[in-house]
Amino acid sequence: MSDITIERVYDYRRDPQRAGTVFLVDRLWPRGVSKEDLDGVEWAQDAAPSPNLRIWFGHMADRFEEFTGRYRSELDGHPERAQPLLDAARQGPVTLLYAAKDPEVNHALVLKAWLDEQLSD
Repeated sequence: MSDITIERVYDYRRDPQRAGTVFLVDRLWPRGVSKEDLDGVEWAQDAAPSPNLRIWFGHMADRFEEFTGRYRSELDGHPERAQPLLDAARQGPVTLLYAAKDPEVNHALVLKAWLDEQLSD
């Protein structure tokens, strides 16, 4: 099992003490967060859902199941987009930062599950 955690970027700003590699996994830079706030964090925007999928999803809970399938298909079709995350996870702990408000309905959950599966193969 990998040592991958997810955390809301706004919580990370208040407590930036993390071991391992930290990635921002949003396609867009989070509102109200400066580059200095995330100094040392790698921006893995290519691992985020495509712009069209992100817009379609709109963080609507009733679309999450279908979104999960579509996003996993994107990741399966272009695994190289998540390769830096996989490489880092093979070396040590990884934290995935996201900006969505809902901790139960967001793409970072899907990405983490996909990464865990890739690492267990």
